[in-house]
Amino acid sequence: MSRTKKGGVARRSFLKGSAATTAAFAFAPFVRRADAAHHKLTMGTNWKAQAEHGGYYQAVAAGIYKDYGLDVEIRPGGPQVNHSQLLAAGKIDFNMGSSCFTAFNFVMNNIPMVCVGSIFQKDPQILMAHPGQGIDSLGDMRGHKVLISKSARVQYWLWLKQAYGFTDEMIEPYTYNPGPFLADKSKIQQGYLTSEPFAIEREGGFEPIVFLLADHGYKTYSTTIETSSKLVAEDPDKVQRFVDATVIGWRDYLHGNNTAANDLIKQDNPDMADEQLEYSLSKMKEYGIVESGDALSLGIGAMSHERWKTFFDFAVKAGIYDAGLDYRKAYTLDFVNKGVGLKG
Repeated sequence: MSRTKKGGVARRSFLKGSAATTAAFAFAPFVRRADAAHHKLTMGTNWKAQAEHGGYYQAVAAGIYKDYGLDVEIRPGGPQVNHSQLLAAGKIDFNMGSSCFTAFNFVMNNIPMVCVGSIFQKDPQILMAHPGQGIDSLGDMRGHKVLISKSARVQYWLWLKQAYGFTDEMIEPYTYNPGPFLADKSKIQQGYLTSEPFAIEREGGFEPIVFLLADHGYKTYSTTIETSSKLVAEDPDKVQRFVDATVIGWRDYLHGNNTAANDLIKQDNPDMADEQLEYSLSKMKEYGIVESGDALSLGIGAMSHERWKTFFDFAVKAGIYDAGLDYRKAYTLDFVNKGVGLKG
């Protein structure tokens, strides 16, 4: 019987879509796998339970994994949890990767892990500004102080330097405290589309101007599905069933009755409020975080060789990886782009 494992508290969140996107996804029943044994699998998420994990929880709550012959345990992440290490050590079967960087890092360090799908077509990373400060584009931010975390400085900050001429002199440390941003209208702050703007609206009493980096050229995949190369080679059917059931879970979480999934999320994360869940879901749909680009025609989780290469080329230019790295080992398209969950 599918289950979740208790854990954690709330975190960040942020996201865009359309009625046409919604219409593209049908509610036809999935293929029932009553003949299959219920294989036990463990999936690690990237933070405490939240709407950004909703499709996985939907697949548990609605019995979708079970119908695909799987017994899936969701293990929430958190500040003291490193699911990438647990995946590499064989302690979990699947992991929610943060971006293309994590997959490339596996290759660079000769760790036999592989990305088999990308739930988020757009990375929810944002920069946000105060209204009325003349900041109408990313370019307008040049010369302003930007509150940025240490991890961001070696990821999308390098892209901002390349694409928009940002400089390290603009950096101020971001400690996940909105106080400095709220106190100084000239400052810019990083965030997650589904979370920080919500917090600013509640604490600051105003709606910040939000710039989703993915809509301005930052093309990494996000919330990827990672697993071991060993599992892909030895039991591709199990991997396929997990990916397909997850895709159906996401389709139904976005467009169906997700009450039971949200109840499981709140069980794993008692600090998660209904208002935050509603906000996060609305932003994921509004900005096409899950349903945009290739996912509209190929299905949720879609990936392409071209997009992986484009992002790798940027990372090489930024000096993060050597051009000779065999980046194609970081991912496989064998389990996606099959139109699962699309209207027939």
